[in-house]
Amino acid sequence: MSKSEQLIVRSESTGAVLDLVGDINAGADTAMQAAWDEAMLSQPTTVTLNFERTGYINSTGIAVIVGILAKARASGIALRAHGLSPHYREIFEITRLADFMTIEPNDGEPNDGEPTDNETTDNETTDNTTDGHTAKGSTPAATEGSMT
Repeated sequence: MSKSEQLIVRSESTGAVLDLVGDINAGADTAMQAAWDEAMLSQPTTVTLNFERTGYINSTGIAVIVGILAKARASGIALRAHGLSPHYREIFEITRLADFMTIEPNDGEPNDGEPTDNETTDNETTDNTTDGHTAKGSTPAATEGSMT
């Protein structure tokens, strides 16, 4: 395991893990690229970005993460995010990063049944519209007592 200013690279049975420490911003770019290159030495099929010890991620930090995502996709490597705060989980969803990587539940957090990595749900094949078509991501009709 090696340590850089911003990252710790380690190998686990599930693949490489990049433990991101501190803020993710323009200053993290060089360390993140070096950590990616180091992680690739073990030829992983999966890389997990561990955000448990991350403080702040600014827009440039999101761009750095997008760059890592591009490298992963180009190499056919699955990318996972672990330890995101609820705020950054929402940011990943808004920016659609969550569409291209698995967002893992945090330790001790149950997976609430929501798909986390482009999984399909049973309701995607259920007719939820009045014209007989199904919209991706649609949900069953409202139940009694719920707001519509």
